[in-house]
Amino acid sequence: LKTYIRAATEKANKPWVRSAFVDNAGIVAFDDVYDLAFKVETHNHPSALEPFGGANTGVGGVVRDVIGVSARPIANTDILCFGPQDLPLNELPAGVLHPRRIQDGVVAGIEDYGNKMGIPTINGTILYDPGYTANPLVFCGCLGILPHGSHRTEPQAGDLVVVMGGRTGRDGLRGATFSSMEMDHQTGEIASSSVQIGHPIHEKQTLEAILIARDEGLYSAITDCGAGGLSSAVGEMGETLGATVHLERAPLKYPGLRPWEIWLSEAQERMVLAVPPSNWPRLQMICAGLDVEATALGEFTGDGRLTIRHDGELVGALDCDFLHNGLPRRHLRAEWSPPTAAGGSNYRAIDDLTGALLALLAAPETRSKENVVRQYDHEVQGGTVVKPFTGAHNHGPSDATVIVPLDARFVPADQPPLPQPPNLPISPTTNPIRGVALAVGVNPFYTGLDPYHMAWAAVDEAMRNVVAVGGDPDQVSLLDNFSWGNPNLPDRLGSLVRCAQGCYDAAVAFGAPFVSGKDSLNNEYTGADGQKHAIPGTLVVSALAIVPDVDRSVTMDLKAAGNLVFAVGLTRGEMGGSSLWRNYPYPNPTPQGEEATEQKAGSSTDVRALPPLPLGDCEAWGEGKSLLELYRALHRAISDGLVQACHDCSEGGLAVAATEMALAGGLGIELRLADVPQTGDLDDTAIAFCESLGRFLVEVAPADAAALLECLDGFAAAPVGLVREDDRILLYGLGGQSVIETSISAVETAWRGHL
Repeated sequence: LKTYIRAATEKANKPWVRSAFVDNAGIVAFDDVYDLAFKVETHNHPSALEPFGGANTGVGGVVRDVIGVSARPIANTDILCFGPQDLPLNELPAGVLHPRRIQDGVVAGIEDYGNKMGIPTINGTILYDPGYTANPLVFCGCLGILPHGSHRTEPQAGDLVVVMGGRTGRDGLRGATFSSMEMDHQTGEIASSSVQIGHPIHEKQTLEAILIARDEGLYSAITDCGAGGLSSAVGEMGETLGATVHLERAPLKYPGLRPWEIWLSEAQERMVLAVPPSNWPRLQMICAGLDVEATALGEFTGDGRLTIRHDGELVGALDCDFLHNGLPRRHLRAEWSPPTAAGGSNYRAIDDLTGALLALLAAPETRSKENVVRQYDHEVQGGTVVKPFTGAHNHGPSDATVIVPLDARFVPADQPPLPQPPNLPISPTTNPIRGVALAVGVNPFYTGLDPYHMAWAAVDEAMRNVVAVGGDPDQVSLLDNFSWGNPNLPDRLGSLVRCAQGCYDAAVAFGAPFVSGKDSLNNEYTGADGQKHAIPGTLVVSALAIVPDVDRSVTMDLKAAGNLVFAVGLTRGEMGGSSLWRNYPYPNPTPQGEEATEQKAGSSTDVRALPPLPLGDCEAWGEGKSLLELYRALHRAISDGLVQACHDCSEGGLAVAATEMALAGGLGIELRLADVPQTGDLDDTAIAFCESLGRFLVEVAPADAAALLECLDGFAAAPVGLVREDDRILLYGLGGQSVIETSISAVETAWRGHL
């Protein structure tokens, strides 16, 4: 993974990347004064066994990653993958919790930790697939802000090894090992102690103490106590120096822990600092004032050896060079073969497109997630500009969220406006306020078809989402999170490698560096019958983009009747892996004389075409232009105030995107499919529901239409409809006839009827 991901970052060579792949979180510049830190972690296996505790400590762990680079957490994200919520109990594998119980516990755990710490949870998504029944995926992200140059990373010989925060117990023991193993029907009985116990209030207190110590320059290095506990934290910080640790000094939750348990415990809310002895009294005073425990366990020695003692007895000694460089590289076999479409494609146009639209809006991965998201506080800290929901009734799904960091919110009146990015003729408002857009891209439904395409789709979706709200496509940082099956199996590893290749090519094409990441392997479950159940290989791509002026941010809800609607980007009619073909029953073509049967698509035999990839000169995106150039042009239009609303076309394609815009704005919409920029011999079904990459629906006032077309000159963009004053949603087909006709009330029933 590092071969491809790190190479993409090195090729992009962005000067605003402060730190990538060398610390607890990636660090990028926000402006000349502040930096941003971003990290996304996984807590999959613990959440499968104890959903509340697993998700709760997943949030706590990623928050500590951000604290571990001396940053104040300002936003959380979560991406969740569960099995079907209506799974019959008789189909549940032995030893597995029901997906509904897992979801309820995970959501409660996320809400508990983020809300109590006062961190807004502002972005994420939820997916459902049978492949996640035994192996749910829980991705927890955190964004932080820190003054530029305030994160110190070089411990010195003679510095004290200080542990701050929570006490050490047996909870979380062997957690790192457990998270890297395959589960089976007996795992829950033997590994329950591997799930950590969270205490968000302790972490909040520890955070405040560390921020004071940071601002006073009291420590020379810091890291969190996560996987591997003290062994990992001290071992990493002492990589070049070595350290001596006295384990009996560690504050314990209860007596009776053996030395190895103290050393390996993953008890939560603990940070490890390298503190010069002269600063130790002041740090103790700060911690006492905030009721935070801090203990000096030993010192960094400079002898290059890691020495562990307990009550004077030597219980461990390792050479640091051997510890970090002594393990030989593993060599594994990787194979990947494209799926064969036995019998050819069985694509067929659908007669009832209105019924198909309503079915997709009610599908679990598309329908409203308000029942989950409303449990999270997304307003705390007061910086959320574009919220998770938007529109007339605040239930339209935002493509991304935009926040203004608390620390950087107020700019002195005498400070000149920050310089704008080069080569973008933006017309900034007076004293523009800079913000941050956060979004995610994920599409595991392509994995079985081609993981390379899946990676492209995830990167492009993350890029589209931040651009849609006003993010600058030339200032986007990416994070990758791979959750995969057993890498010792050649087919699993082969698909993983192919996915990493796609990440590299997509990131290079967009010039967007990866700054951090995490992989979670062995997400497989062996049932009591010996049968293996692997998750669909899942790549989550998170995007962080600078918004030059939050006053020019746009949302996805329709704004005014009479405005024009433009389709931006090229529609190619690909249906492979699409939401329509996964969720909507359709008549399977059969030989004459045989009875037609209803089936759901989704197998390789249903594939007509996967979305083509915007590689090379990308001519199809518009007269030799690249997809990145298209995003730059759209960003220019947004920055010039031409765009009233913008929504990316993803799950369900153009039809679902248009419907969501109407639902959010409380206004009707009508579109002409014949005017949608397209290529190939397409029918109404393909134009309405295909999921081609790189597409948006844009609302613009009639007076600004010419200026928008000028911004998008040379790209695939055209006016395709208008905003209606009533509540009707109308799509006219290639022949001019109405092919989708419904109302906002009908789609709201489909989209929100489960709430």
